[in-house]
Amino acid sequence: MPMDAVNHQFKLAARPVGLPKSSDWSFEEEPVRDPGDGEVLVKVLYVSLDPAMRGWINEGRSYIPPVAIGEVMRALGAGVVVASNHPDVAVGDHVTGLLGVQGYVVAHGNAVMKVDTSLAPLPVYISTLGMPGMTAYFGLLDIGRPQPGETVVVSGAAGAVGGVVGQIAKLKGCRVVGIAGGAEKCRYVVEELGFDAAIDYKSENVEAALAEHCPKGIDVYFDNVGGEILDAALARLARNARVIICGAISQYNATGAMRGPSNYLSLLVNHASMTGFVVSDYGDRYAEGAREMAGWLSSGKIKTREDVAEGLENFPETLLRLFSGANTGKLVLKVADE
Repeated sequence: MPMDAVNHQFKLAARPVGLPKSSDWSFEEEPVRDPGDGEVLVKVLYVSLDPAMRGWINEGRSYIPPVAIGEVMRALGAGVVVASNHPDVAVGDHVTGLLGVQGYVVAHGNAVMKVDTSLAPLPVYISTLGMPGMTAYFGLLDIGRPQPGETVVVSGAAGAVGGVVGQIAKLKGCRVVGIAGGAEKCRYVVEELGFDAAIDYKSENVEAALAEHCPKGIDVYFDNVGGEILDAALARLARNARVIICGAISQYNATGAMRGPSNYLSLLVNHASMTGFVVSDYGDRYAEGAREMAGWLSSGKIKTREDVAEGLENFPETLLRLFSGANTGKLVLKVADE
């Protein structure tokens, strides 16, 4: 690595109101420093773009402290080690971790995870073999507990988490209905991912479509969007249904009050449960999930799809693609070639 390497970084300049705009970010550069004792220098190759990032830049109490004004934007990423002062991490190792929206990062060697790019391409480790895949795996199996023959409905079905949820549910012998935006996404989840049916919320009445596709009700509902679609699903619950609250992307950029579920009494009537979760709660079980998911991937039982955009400088507008539904699969920003 050239000793005069420059690090380009996106820092949070202001707390966004509604959709983040370009003035909410500052694009800065600084010299790359050498790693200290126990540290490694990582050249960031890919940055993961996730809906959760919108919540990380809000002031207020959450499961993780907000990104501070003037701080490098928090992001999961994948890269290659270019200098190391850690005994277990070598130059040339590929790693993932909270690397930030930047070109280089110095991190403690214990804070990054080594991955094997001979088993899967690097972007897959921030997709199906990373946080989105683990979110799908533990959310569905640990909280949803799907049983063969049950009906599983997932919103955001063409996204990084939803697409994996539906595929795992099919592996477990369930009937799977996806909710997605647009004819192409609905085609993708049925024809490519193997869902039994898809509902296009942009052109269909979701409540009527759920009644049609789930005549015996919904046993497991995996929610990524919140808002009106959550309400429609609550209205169709079967007895002892499990509702998993993973995200609420329809509400993340709202400038007014968060819209909560008005059909929540369906939980009472149907002896149902609604549980929120954050995947970091399962950190000590990641190896179990990754092992199972890697086996399914290598045997072709599940598919992964990465939607790769290019150029660190394009971060602000690429992030917005998440909220307009412009991506299919896992949205990833390629920062550099190895």
